[in-house]
Amino acid sequence: MIDLSFTFTDKCWLWQSTATAWHFITLPKDKSEEIKFFDENMHEKRRGWGAVRVLVTIGNTTWETSIFPSSELKAYILPIKADVRKKEKFSAGDSVKVQLKINV
Repeated sequence: MIDLSFTFTDKCWLWQSTATAWHFITLPKDKSEEIKFFDENMHEKRRGWGAVRVLVTIGNTTWETSIFPSSELKAYILPIKADVRKKEKFSAGDSVKVQLKINV
């Protein structure tokens, strides 16, 4: 059975194009595999782009968002909003402790 909540630490990283930039944190590969298995075997309708709804806490900030599978990284990635980065005082390159719970 999948543990639908876990804590991990990884670095925040920046993805940039000519038009926009996004900050992400990559989930651990073992947890990503469990989430993928869970998502593919859910009886509910799957979300677009393979998105999985999650509840995230970083420091004192908690919010609902989605994680997305990255075929390049072979793991899910968590987008981090600017207001979260500002409140919790971190940026690209910083290690961040993340508490994550899959919303079912």
